[in-house]
Amino acid sequence: MNILLVGSGGREHALAWKIAASPLVTRLVAAPGNPGMAAQCELREVAATDVAGLVALAREIAADLVVIGPESSVAAGLADAVEAAGFACFGPTAIAGQLESSKAFTKAFCDRYGLPTSAYAVCETAEEAKAALDRFVPPYVIKADGLAAGKGVVIAPERTEAEAAIDDAFGGRFGAAGARVVIEEFLEGEIGSLFALCDGTTSMVFGWAQDHKRAFDGDKGPNTGGMGTYSPAPVFTPQLVAQVRERLAERAFAGIAVDGAPYRGVLFVELMATRDGPKLVEFNARFGDPECQVLMLRLESDLVPYLLACATGQLAGMPEPVWRDEAAVCVVLAAEGYPDAPKAGGEIRGVEADFGADVVVFHAGTKRDGSGTLRAAGGRVLNVCARAPDLRAARDRAYAVVDAIDFPEGFCRRDIGWRALR
Repeated sequence: MNILLVGSGGREHALAWKIAASPLVTRLVAAPGNPGMAAQCELREVAATDVAGLVALAREIAADLVVIGPESSVAAGLADAVEAAGFACFGPTAIAGQLESSKAFTKAFCDRYGLPTSAYAVCETAEEAKAALDRFVPPYVIKADGLAAGKGVVIAPERTEAEAAIDDAFGGRFGAAGARVVIEEFLEGEIGSLFALCDGTTSMVFGWAQDHKRAFDGDKGPNTGGMGTYSPAPVFTPQLVAQVRERLAERAFAGIAVDGAPYRGVLFVELMATRDGPKLVEFNARFGDPECQVLMLRLESDLVPYLLACATGQLAGMPEPVWRDEAAVCVVLAAEGYPDAPKAGGEIRGVEADFGADVVVFHAGTKRDGSGTLRAAGGRVLNVCARAPDLRAARDRAYAVVDAIDFPEGFCRRDIGWRALR
């Protein structure tokens, strides 16, 4: 098979690493890719939102399958264009992708189809949003409606901070994503990330993990796109998995099909396990980042048949995936100043060392300068991932590699997996 993989972050590097290991793959091309992905595939300088350019590239390489990594490609309508051009595509249409691209759409969707979630208010102006705060109690959850790279959420303990977050959103901090704001009830419980595949009709659960959204140890600091993950997560008991599948994933797939946009790809269900059962925090229309990284380390099965089955309506014939009976941990090395103003250009050394078969360093935001030196080129720069028989050993192994990498202008959290190890 010839496969075109779209994207350039840590999630896409993890997908490239797993796809390249499949005996079914003849040629793997990534667009635009990153320096780390060059070890697994050919790289082409086509942006993830250049829909026409990507369709042309699919034609050039006679792609048997196009795999969409980032949410920006989904929102740009890449799946629609790829399918119209006659190529199999793993990734939802732009309409189905509204489950991620608009939080207001998703909240209304939950109301229509009975998905449990938090109380909310959708606000079109700062004045309306500030008045809506009267209907909630602190801490206040303020979200930009659109795509904000995982950074459009503020949890404000006091009203003054909530009002400042509202002013920031409507003042342009998140661009067009903040033109509308959703205020939500704060949910008490333990957060988790569950993934489900769908081919438009049939669905299956495809792993779970737990993320760390805050920038600093102890869950302090601003929300980020994710500072680390681990899998499996103890919060996912068999009972919770069954509840999330029935009440959230399957209802979402059925509802979006009724809306005329059958879902083909992976749905990321971010949930809060509350006293009243799981409630939706938000959907993402793609694999999580950095959740995908730990899932790929634990997945024993060949990934490619599942991607192809989703794209071609053949998921019903697929066996349940096989997972390694091991734990995996991902520690994100971020650039100084992330998430607000990450410092670009810092030199990175030591990434190419051989850390052993159970350690993989995925590139998330890197570039090579004219001399070939590896440098930081994004907020989240590297994903240091390790697996081991248990979570503590996997975490220790990951942090040993973090300490071996020379990136003076980087930082990371030192408490990834703390809930499970508590």
